[in-house]
Amino acid sequence: MKYSRPTERLLIGGQAVIEGVMMRSPRWTSTAVRRPTGEVVTATDRVDSLLLRHRWLRAPIVRGAITLYEALVIGVRALLFSAREALGEEQEQSPAAISVSVALGLALAIGLFFVLPAAMIRLLDQYFATVYTLNIAEGAVRVSILIGYIALIGRLNHIRRVFAYHGAEHKAVNAYEGGATLEVGHVRRFSRFHPRCGTSFLLIVMIVAIIVFSFLGRPGLLLRITERVLLIPFVAGISYEIIRAGARYRWFRPLVVPGIWLQRLTTREPDDMQLGVAIHALQEVLDRERNLRQAGEEAAV
Repeated sequence: MKYSRPTERLLIGGQAVIEGVMMRSPRWTSTAVRRPTGEVVTATDRVDSLLLRHRWLRAPIVRGAITLYEALVIGVRALLFSAREALGEEQEQSPAAISVSVALGLALAIGLFFVLPAAMIRLLDQYFATVYTLNIAEGAVRVSILIGYIALIGRLNHIRRVFAYHGAEHKAVNAYEGGATLEVGHVRRFSRFHPRCGTSFLLIVMIVAIIVFSFLGRPGLLLRITERVLLIPFVAGISYEIIRAGARYRWFRPLVVPGIWLQRLTTREPDDMQLGVAIHALQEVLDRERNLRQAGEEAAV
C-alpha cells in the first residue's frame, strides 16, 4: 500500500529487536515481532517525545541528550516485549524493572567504552608527549573495543538474525524517506545502511570524545574517569547534531561515512519475512500519525 505522506516528512527512527523491529515516529512507537508460529504481533503505544512537549529542550546539543535517553528507555521496553513474544517469556516487566535494565545497560556501556580505555591508557601516560596524542590513543582503544565487541557478538547465530532485522529496519525507513510504496518488492531495492543509525551514532561519539576530552588536560585516573562520565551527555549531544546534519546535508556526509562502514558489521541483508515485519511496524506508526493529523483537521473544521 502506498502511504500518503504528509507535506512535512516525519522523522522516523527504529531498532532491531529479537525476531522483530521497533519503529518510532514523533508520537508513536510500534514493535512488531514474529512468534515461532509465524504470527506477527504488534505493540503500539502513544509516546509523545519530550521534545514535542518542551520547546526549550529542542536546543542544539540538549536535544541530542534527550533523544538518547528516550531511545534507551523505549528500546529496552521494545526488547523486553520481543523477548516475551519471540522466546515465550511470560513475565511482564514493571517500570522499575525497565529502569533497572536501562541503568545496567548504561553502566556496562560506560564501563566498557569509557572507564576501561581511560584506565588502560593511564598506565601508559608517561609514554605520550602531549595530551592530544594521549587522547588519540585512548580514542583508538575505545574504537577498537567497539569494533571488536560488534565483530565478536556478530558471530552468534541469534545476533546475526537481529542484524538482519536491523537491515530490514533501515530498508523500510529508506523506502519511506524515498517516497516508495511500502511493499516488500519495492523496499528490498533500498540500502540496508542509514546515516542516522545508532551504530553510526556510537562511532561518532567515540570520535567526538577524543576532541572534547583533549581539553581536560591530564588529571589523575579518578578525576579523569569522573570527567568523562559527566561529559557523556554533552558528547552525545554534539554527536547527535553531526548525525542529524549528515542525514540532511550532502556536504556533511563525509563525517558520517565511517559510521556507514561500521554498519557493514551490524546489518545483514534481510529475507522477505523480515522485511515484512519491518514494514508492518513502520506502517503502524505512519497510520497512527495520519489518524492524529486527520482528527486534528476535523476538530479544526
